[in-house]
Amino acid sequence: MKSCNGWSNYETWRVNLEIFDGMTLKDFCDDEEPTVHAFEDALRYYAEEIIFATSSMSLARDYALAFLSDVNWLEIANRLLEEAKS
Repeated sequence: MKSCNGWSNYETWRVNLEIFDGMTLKDFCDDEEPTVHAFEDALRYYAEEIIFATSSMSLARDYALAFLSDVNWLEIANRLLEEAKS
């Protein structure tokens, strides 16, 4: 894997930029801070739901979902959790 703009890979950088940039932990949780792994799963689910909501069954959807499989969700979750603490 080759890093990209401070992220572990291009897919992680791009998904963070296109989907999560400007969002905070409060966009996902109201009261308590989730565990990092629960938050990681929530981020993945959120991104997948965007793809399902904005596309039909097609080769393009399959490619989009394959792209998401290379995202380092833990890295995005950790970054958002760190930003919430600062």
